[in-house]
Amino acid sequence: MPKRVAVGVVTGDKTAKTRRVEIPRLVKHPKYGKFLRRRTVCYIHDEENESHVGDTVEITEARPMSRTKRWSLVRVLTKSRLVDVAAMRAASRAETEQQSD
Repeated sequence: MPKRVAVGVVTGDKTAKTRRVEIPRLVKHPKYGKFLRRRTVCYIHDEENESHVGDTVEITEARPMSRTKRWSLVRVLTKSRLVDVAAMRAASRAETEQQSD
C-alpha cells in the first residue's frame, strides 16, 4: 500500500528535528450544510531542521518515531515571509554602533 502524502503549514518548530504541521480542511455540517473549518495536526520528523514556522511543507507517512511522530518531511514547498522584528532591531543597533565607532 502506498504511503499517504499531505501538504500543510508548519505551526511549531521549538523542538529539535520535530515540527508541528497543520493540514486544513473543510467539512460540511450534516444538518445545516454550512462548511466548517477543521484541521489535522501531525508531528513530523525534520532531520536537517530546514523548515520553520509559516512554511508550507509536503509530508509523507513514516514508521512511528515516537509516541506522536508518524510523518516525515519530504520538502519545503514555500518559505514563510514572516519578519522577525527582534532580529531586525538587533541588526540595526549593531549597525549604528559600528558607524559611531
